Amino acid sequence: MNVEPLLTIEGLDVGYGGLPVLRGVDLTVSAGEVVAVLGPNGAGKSTLLLAVAGVLWPDAGSLRVLGVEGRCSVHARARHGLGFVPPERGLFSALTVRDNLRIRTRDRGAIDRAVTYFPKLGPLLDRRAGVLSGGELQMLGLAAALTAKPKLLLIDEMSMGLSPAIVRLLLPVIRAVADEQGVGVLLVEQHAQSAIEVSDRLVVLTRGRIVLESESSAFRDDPGQLAALYLAEGPVVTHHN
Repeated sequence: MNVEPLLTIEGLDVGYGGLPVLRGVDLTVSAGEVVAVLGPNGAGKSTLLLAVAGVLWPDAGSLRVLGVEGRCSVHARARHGLGFVPPERGLFSALTVRDNLRIRTRDRGAIDRAVTYFPKLGPLLDRRAGVLSGGELQMLGLAAALTAKPKLLLIDEMSMGLSPAIVRLLLPVIRAVADEQGVGVLLVEQHAQSAIEVSDRLVVLTRGRIVLESESSAFRDDPGQLAALYLAEGPVVTHHN
């Protein structure tokens, strides 16, 4: 039986003030799948997530998110099961870790589950978010998004400014929520090796266009071969094992 993807994008054009950023983007994300979006700065990666989240309206093409096609507000998409971890993490610095988790859900077990995924947050539950380290904030941002039990999770630049050791703690959680809960994940990431390790598929965006779509396993032995594609222009390239 064919199951409809959680996210289907076809021929998507998106821009700002009439200036195009994304052109002709096609992309799908299915339940339990992690899709990584790679590319240089200015390629349109964050713009893609903002369009999926409902912050930006498409100029052309179609966007179907969790069974809903057409214009839909950020709050409406969240109610349908869309979670979003932006680069600024969307946290309240004056609130404690516990309260940042509590305000996202009425589920009393959500905090316990968050600590299961991120044990380091356990001793920090009564500490204000504003005094946490960058790594602790990223854990909290991801944990907070997960308390709402999203069906589709958008993560923008998870590893930005973090040490490799912290990134290694976060990556297994992304893989686990996809595998154990069937969450679909669209991950924008600058660190190619991290993205390849955790994802099922990857796409490379350059100057607003997808220049490669591939199974991630094809690049695990040699992630450096992606570097040249960051500067490429042209049609979609499909790479298989």
